[in-house]
Amino acid sequence: MNTRLGLGALRTSSLFAFFACLWLFSSCAIHTRRDASSDPTRPLKREFRGAWLPTIYRSDYAKLSREEARQLLSNRIALLQRLGCNAVIFQVRAEGDAFYQSSLEPWSKYLTGKQGVAPDSPWDPLGFVIDECHARGMEVHAWVNPYRGAGNADAYLAPTHPARRYPELFIRYGKLLYMDPGNPQSVRYINSIVKDIVERYDVDALHFDDYFYPYPKDGLEFDDEESFSRYGLPTGYRPEQKAEWRRENVNRLIYTVRQTILETKPWVRFGVSPFGIYRNESSSRLGSRTNGLQAYDDLNADILHWAKEGWIDYVIPQVYWNIGHQVADYEELTHWWDRHIPHKKTQLYIGQNVTRTMDGDQLASKLALSRQHSQGNSWWSGEDLVRNYKGVGDSLIARYQSYRALLPEYRGALGKTKAPAAISLILEDTNEDGHMLLWDDYREPNEPASAFYYAVYAFPEGVRPDISNPSYLVSISANPYYILPSMPRGSTYQFLVTAINRFWQESRPASIKINF
Repeated sequence: MNTRLGLGALRTSSLFAFFACLWLFSSCAIHTRRDASSDPTRPLKREFRGAWLPTIYRSDYAKLSREEARQLLSNRIALLQRLGCNAVIFQVRAEGDAFYQSSLEPWSKYLTGKQGVAPDSPWDPLGFVIDECHARGMEVHAWVNPYRGAGNADAYLAPTHPARRYPELFIRYGKLLYMDPGNPQSVRYINSIVKDIVERYDVDALHFDDYFYPYPKDGLEFDDEESFSRYGLPTGYRPEQKAEWRRENVNRLIYTVRQTILETKPWVRFGVSPFGIYRNESSSRLGSRTNGLQAYDDLNADILHWAKEGWIDYVIPQVYWNIGHQVADYEELTHWWDRHIPHKKTQLYIGQNVTRTMDGDQLASKLALSRQHSQGNSWWSGEDLVRNYKGVGDSLIARYQSYRALLPEYRGALGKTKAPAAISLILEDTNEDGHMLLWDDYREPNEPASAFYYAVYAFPEGVRPDISNPSYLVSISANPYYILPSMPRGSTYQFLVTAINRFWQESRPASIKINF
């Protein structure tokens, strides 16, 4: 492959190659090493493999017709799946706007070219992405920027934009227009947006990134003195405690969003991808051996507090620096986050920067460290994966994400849940759609502990079937069928099918033997 991963061979040659490899598995598939747990080439049954798909500052979609935009998204999702990814973090609210059908906020200008203008041919990008991902056994995390109102405060704002409807909630900070975290009405407003998305869409998670209080600009103060005087000082904060008050404002938002999700769809997760440095050692004994901007001190984001309180289900620190970086060393930070995140309450994934990693030739070493200290990775950006920047896609397919992986199992806000019931019967059928396996659909959309996805494993004759081995996992999908590939005449495979619920718990397998 050169600059872009081809789609033509996705459903044909890749399947032939996969099944051919199964014949040779006993001699070439998994190499056991003493440090196998950190070997990034060793197939894992479970690993979070996300990719951020941003929409802000992107002109791709506005230039396209509905069908062209849908095809672009479909192609990107298909390529991410081919690269082994199992979650798409899709930006649906970048600056008080919507990449989905909303009665609360205007359509994004990055979708139609002008904020508030609906697509010429009606369609719903978030709904489309959900359908595309779930059909492929991938999660969709709706990525919301809570506070940013406009990247350019002088740009046109539609009449339905929150800054036009509630100007008292916004503060100008340089070129940014920012919702004031210190105004209690801001929490209520953001919460209404979250509830609307979670209630109307079948998202798997709600996601915030690193934009809490704005990134500091030299010589420029965020002018929230009025809010502090009105809401901070009367509640007991002293003038020198504005930073503590600001952190409590963000804490209140995180807690409230968590409660809203629990009350609406308690199986939907809540995740945050903060700036990669929590605090420097020079600021706190808890801090890392780094010397950069700090999420706690500069952005007023107390991620460790949220994790310890159980307000977030996962955290993806943006550890975008390289190993050996003088200010923020990747190795130091992956160790630090592993030590400080309470893993029983909050899952830890590592945010990876594709361009810096590939420019530094550090893909293997970073993934080895990530595997030692976390339960997976998310890639910034998914666009760089799709365009195969410096061969990153080739490397993922060939070495690091050759086989599909289930997401890590999680306990869920409902408490301990049981794996779904096993499939009772699998049938072989040949019809107008082809040669396939069929089984009853056990899915119940509003019962998160029931089946939601189905996994299919294929074992060549002579290999003991074992679903703990991901090298034989050939499909994860919401579909209650699997189209069989063409195989050499006379070959025999044993297929196992399992049901997987919204907590990624897997049922016992059902089995069928197929003679091709």
